Amino acid sequence: MSELRLTDLVTILRECAGEDETSNLDGDILDAEFGELGYDSIAMLETASRIQIRYGVVLSDEEVAEATSPRVLLHLVNRSLAETA
Repeated sequence: MSELRLTDLVTILRECAGEDETSNLDGDILDAEFGELGYDSIAMLETASRIQIRYGVVLSDEEVAEATSPRVLLHLVNRSLAETA
């Protein structure tokens, strides 16, 4: 499976919870915290579920909670993909 890129993650985030009127997923968001972007824990669990469906990567609830920014989430998913390749 190919790696999860930021553009793919943004698409998934938009599908899961939409965008808060104050958030902008088009800018430099790699190190922004998901809370700042308007995504709560439920939206992140939905995001993890969609990642599992599309990429076959299962993230534990703890890993989802620890993934506070897109950069951290991308690292977790892509590390898992590399380990299973």
